[in-house]
Amino acid sequence: MAMEARLSLRQTQRLVMTPMLQQAIHLLQLSTVELQELLQKELQENPLLEEAPPEEAPTPEAERETPRTEATPETPAPAATEDAPDLPFDISEVMFGPPEERSLVQQEEHEETRFENFVGTPTSLADHLDEQLRLTVVAADVRVAAEEIIGNLDDDGYLRATLEEIAEKRGLPLAVVRAALSLVQGFDPIGVAARDLRECLLIQLRDPARERPADPLGIEILDKHFDALQRCKYPEIARALKVDQDRVLTAVQEIATLEPKPGRRFAPVETRYVVPDVFVKKVDDDYAIILNEDGMPRLRINAYYRSVIGREQGDEARRYVEDRLRSAVWLIKSIQQRQKTLYKVTNSIVQFQRSFLDKGLPYLRPLSLRDVAEDIRMHESTVSRVTTSKFVETPQGVFPLKFFFHSGIAKAQGDEVSSVSVKKMIEDLVAREDLAKPLSDQDITRALRQQGLTIARRTVAKYREELGILPSHQRRLALRKRA
Repeated sequence: MAMEARLSLRQTQRLVMTPMLQQAIHLLQLSTVELQELLQKELQENPLLEEAPPEEAPTPEAERETPRTEATPETPAPAATEDAPDLPFDISEVMFGPPEERSLVQQEEHEETRFENFVGTPTSLADHLDEQLRLTVVAADVRVAAEEIIGNLDDDGYLRATLEEIAEKRGLPLAVVRAALSLVQGFDPIGVAARDLRECLLIQLRDPARERPADPLGIEILDKHFDALQRCKYPEIARALKVDQDRVLTAVQEIATLEPKPGRRFAPVETRYVVPDVFVKKVDDDYAIILNEDGMPRLRINAYYRSVIGREQGDEARRYVEDRLRSAVWLIKSIQQRQKTLYKVTNSIVQFQRSFLDKGLPYLRPLSLRDVAEDIRMHESTVSRVTTSKFVETPQGVFPLKFFFHSGIAKAQGDEVSSVSVKKMIEDLVAREDLAKPLSDQDITRALRQQGLTIARRTVAKYREELGILPSHQRRLALRKRA
């Protein structure tokens, strides 16, 4: 068969991710706070966008359908060749606004700064150690190595670089770096600059400044039987050391009082506030859904500014204005579509989880993205995006929208219970258990089956670990420690 080159036409359909479509998808995933930041940025960058004044706020009925956005793309733009009327003011005032003039009295009127508004910068772990190093008399090369060690500590106070790497980076002998490490490990907090948990605990037990000497058995357990200690193999440790198990438990109790993260008290505390994106409020026997639009600017097209620029400039400026106009209109429509989609998804979740809203966590039912997608006739990916990084305030508390999507555990009657409700049952069983005889995973499995749940022991173990509940033998040990 001879090969030849030929041209042919073929018509196909395919989905093209245009920049505008990508922007619409991106808006779905933004939380309310992130959307506010994006809109403020667009207001600064796009001259055809402006924020509508508060007095033009829509009615509640219109606001529910078109929340805090306003598009006027239907208004035709005046052509650049039309004769526009003379303007009674300078265009620079339209763009930048008139200069603000204040009298001397107004300039003197200001609120006095209150001293309680000044907040001191918290001392970091590195600053705390550097201060001690400055007060220590030591050789210059050891000081350089100590500074490098301090700079390689993480927030918990552990050294995250090897001594060889530090020696190579600073061009110092390894013996000097070891001396610097010994120096820093003697600083406050005790246990800092350790390379692993075992070394951290040993430094604290061997600290000569302890109020009372450490138990030698505890030092030996950490030094030679640390792996068995991590697995709570106390009988094994007792046999290896040829001592009673109670003697081992006494040493373990002392080890449990040590600080596994010496730098914890110097770690920066970050306070994060959750701003609900949606409010679900009970009104009589029904639930009302209110989108959180506080601080959300109402956008509209600045038709006058668009016409002025188009009249004053040529074709290149007109193309720029048209491009900015399309971008502004698409942004406004995308925001409106985002708000409508968020409302639909939340309304669907409320209908599915009405029992939870009425009675609480035990009545949370299993729910999947497909259930909501089929209910509102949208794709699962759209539901997934619109529920990402968003919170809803309900009569039962504030929850992420993703919280309502869980797998289910079958019941004997044929229906299903949410995995979150099962975790709550496990938590309640452990809270009511006899402390002298903690419930094992098998005991919890039997108790849940008596309540009609078909659940495996390994599933109970997985849920228990997710709840942060220790195994039964470790809970029994914790009781002995308290005794």
